[in-house]
Amino acid sequence: MAQVESTTQREIAARPEDVFDALADYSGTRGRLLPGQFSEYEVREGGDGKGTLVHWRLQATSKRVRDCLMEVDEPMEGQLVERDRNSSMVTTWTVTPGSAEGASRVTVTTEWEGAGGVGGFFERAFAPKGLARIHDELLANLAAETETETEGRAGA
Repeated sequence: MAQVESTTQREIAARPEDVFDALADYSGTRGRLLPGQFSEYEVREGGDGKGTLVHWRLQATSKRVRDCLMEVDEPMEGQLVERDRNSSMVTTWTVTPGSAEGASRVTVTTEWEGAGGVGGFFERAFAPKGLARIHDELLANLAAETETETEGRAGA
């Protein structure tokens, strides 16, 4: 088995603390950000950052569905780590200041132990790109959510 990794990044025109708060709000904002590949979203414990336990099903392809039960940790400021109790999958969300003042850079990296053999070859070749597309859509939703909130505050 080999490690499989997918990384996606996006610059968002909103303050890092607002972007991080939206990502960490599992009981509210996060559920609204999820693209159609996610279903059965349910917060089982907590709901805001560290200590949250959240469930979802991720349909990565027409044939591949992962049942995820994610434990959330915040090992450092601006970082959320989601560890799946059902697999080796770990997703790390990192929010840092962006290139412009008041902007953020969000990086999401997911790693897991891939399958061996021919199936593993195809998983390593195609799964990272597919997951990157899903995360890119989620990040676009995050940008729409936080940039709108920031504009609303600026006009108030």
